Amino acid sequence: MRVKLINKSHHPAPSYATSGAAGMDLRANLSEPLVLGPFERCLVPTGLFIELPKGYEAQIRPRSGLALKHGISLPNSPGTIDSDYRGELKILMINLSHEPFTFHDGERIAQMVIARHEVVEWELVTEIDETTDRGTGGFGHTGRD
Repeated sequence: MRVKLINKSHHPAPSYATSGAAGMDLRANLSEPLVLGPFERCLVPTGLFIELPKGYEAQIRPRSGLALKHGISLPNSPGTIDSDYRGELKILMINLSHEPFTFHDGERIAQMVIARHEVVEWELVTEIDETTDRGTGGFGHTGRD
């Protein structure tokens, strides 16, 4: 699939690291290092602008290495970029560690996965089929809590 991209950063366009990768790394586009204190949140610019086809979204996900090694994640994971959004992709980051973390220009900060989605048309009814194996069982119903 082809997606229009404006790259105002001086970094390469997002790409897949391997032939089996689902996500593309997004890089910080910073004029100076950005320090994120413990339990703080911030938006990290990428310098990227995309035009997704209708019926698609870009999912923004944490990088596992940053999460494991430094406690850096996304508080709204996965974040969603809608097909009609035309602004710069900025990544909402959170520092879940007890130490400050410094983002540097060009650092890989998140992954982007392009996914198809459906548009729902609600059918208003008074009853739904509850004859399933789960029925109305909620949290912890199917096994370990």
